[in-house]
Amino acid sequence: MSLKRLFTRKSTLQRFVDSVSDQLEAATGVSPDLRDVSSRKPVKTGLIAAGGLAGLTAGSAVISSLRHRVDRGRDDS
Repeated sequence: MSLKRLFTRKSTLQRFVDSVSDQLEAATGVSPDLRDVSSRKPVKTGLIAAGGLAGLTAGSAVISSLRHRVDRGRDDS
């Protein structure tokens, strides 16, 4: 592996955008220009927001599950 190769790797976000772009192209036959976005900030912001929403949803499910366990424990006594 050359030294140049170490510095030209794609970021996780770039690989994700490439993958989504390839899938959209395969599904619709139209080549989206996701790779040519001048600013990646909106993409990163969207991914962060989606991750935050997923985290809140998972946290809510955990709290609900714990409440149900406590309620079941009280009914058994």
